[in-house]
Amino acid sequence: VGVYRLSVERCLGVGSRGGKLRSRSSRAGLQFPVGQVHRLLRKSHYAECVGAGAPICSVAVLDYLTAEVLELAINASHNKKNVRIIPRHLQLAIRNYEKLSKLLGSVILAQGGVLPKKTESQHQKVQSK
Repeated sequence: VGVYRLSVERCLGVGSRGGKLRSRSSRAGLQFPVGQVHRLLRKSHYAECVGAGAPICSVAVLDYLTAEVLELAINASHNKKNVRIIPRHLQLAIRNYEKLSKLLGSVILAQGGVLPKKTESQHQKVQSK
């Protein structure tokens, strides 16, 4: 009974500590859930044991890639004078950035369209300038 009471007090933030419990995501300053990623890594049997830092590192990479793609998509939407980000903006952002294009080369975005191709006359205009 005593162990159960202590665990309940910890969950509610009651007791001698007086501090509230924080998730691993909030402690690391990340947007994605570290606990869920840790659970998925354990359940999917990628390795026999999963360390405590593995899900944090994985979530940090996901967080960074998401922020990078969203930043480029926002810039693409502002270039088109749109307020909303649509799949076309995501497609333009990914395909115009070399590293993301290499990483997501085999990914097909629904309603993304294709990149506009420059014709030879447009290449000559660029070279003559």
